[in-house]
Amino acid sequence: MLRLKILLLAVLPLFFAVSAIIFILFFQSDNLIDEQLERVESNVISAKHDELRHYMNMALTAVDHVYENAKEDDQLAREEVKAILNKLTYGKDGYFFVYDGSGTGLVHPGQPEIVGLNWWGLQDSKGRLVIKELTERARNGGGYYRYLWEKPSSNMVGEKLAYAVMLEKWDWMIGTGIYLDEIYEEIEARKREIKNRIQHTFMMIFWIAIFALVAVFVSGLVINANERKLADTKLKELTQRIVEFQEEERGRVSRELHDGISQILVSVKYSIELAIDKIKAGASDAIKPMEKGAKGLQEAIGEVRRISRDLRPSVLDDIGLSAALEAMCFEFGERTGIKASFQKHLFTKQLAPDVKTTLFRIAQEALTNIERHSGASEVRLELMKRVDGIRMVISDDGVGFDVLRMEGRKNAFQGIGLRNMQERIEFHGGELTVWSSPDKGTVVEAKLPLRVLQDEI
Repeated sequence: MLRLKILLLAVLPLFFAVSAIIFILFFQSDNLIDEQLERVESNVISAKHDELRHYMNMALTAVDHVYENAKEDDQLAREEVKAILNKLTYGKDGYFFVYDGSGTGLVHPGQPEIVGLNWWGLQDSKGRLVIKELTERARNGGGYYRYLWEKPSSNMVGEKLAYAVMLEKWDWMIGTGIYLDEIYEEIEARKREIKNRIQHTFMMIFWIAIFALVAVFVSGLVINANERKLADTKLKELTQRIVEFQEEERGRVSRELHDGISQILVSVKYSIELAIDKIKAGASDAIKPMEKGAKGLQEAIGEVRRISRDLRPSVLDDIGLSAALEAMCFEFGERTGIKASFQKHLFTKQLAPDVKTTLFRIAQEALTNIERHSGASEVRLELMKRVDGIRMVISDDGVGFDVLRMEGRKNAFQGIGLRNMQERIEFHGGELTVWSSPDKGTVVEAKLPLRVLQDEI
């Protein structure tokens, strides 16, 4: 239940964050659309400027052969140019118009009634002086101008973009224009298209986010269920391991009591009984069996202390880890005849009691394995502090074993205690590494993080 709450606490903020981002972007889409359409409109108008300039060049080319060869007062040439321009049209409402320098209409195919009248002061509905402004731009080398004008095809007033130049020899303003309503319709269509695309994209993002959040939540539930199942399995295994370990310890203590202390005490009993019989018989050598019995009792006391120490290493509390390991190596060498050395380094902080017990037990288990299986002649134990943490290394020059083959066998490590050592070190966040070969012996390395350090050793 706690993991589910943690999962919800992780997913819900992500859900609200994604929803808020989508919500903000959705309502900012109009600004994005306007910015994009401004660029579209600017590009379209720029293209229309080029188009009008192209049409104007086409008209000038059409009349150039007449205009260039005509004199300033050549009336026939003027009429011929008017005739050519009256016939030049393009598109549905594309034509050319001509006014003289004072604003009198000379050519206007779309509205012939304009010809012959002066329109210098003509204003559109927004107060713009159309002919006057076009003429001024033409005299300045050619230019563009927007104004409202009636479309010949529909008799409806629309916004028009015109381009005008001067035929300076005759003081004529010649111009042409494109109505922009079709452009605005195109821009509006583009606006609707862009808006639909953005909305569609946001909806896709929204549903993808929802799907991702649901997937994360479901995955979390599945992982949580699997972890719980795995944890239950490991808990059962741990419980079984505890029971097995307890039974193993009981069996070991039972064997040591039976094979060691029990036999010694039986020998002491026989020695005491023999001494009693000799005393009753008045023999003078009753002291010898008494001495043998006392020696046996001393040996039994030593065995009891050893078994007690194996059950709970109180020496750790009395003299500390370093001294306890040194004493264990000395006793190991005395008991087995294997040369054992211990090298320690001064730490700046002390290990916690449970960590000291773990390291002591690992060293104890390793030495037991060496005694039983290695056939070694020399053992080295080193306890050190490094930049990456605490290390304890136990190495021997024995026959070694195949680590990979041993790891591949089920419950293989249980028989030689490696699994117990590994579980002990992993409990403190550490790591156990084993190297072994027939020619170089075996090395067992226990690593612990620096956080296990506390006070001065």
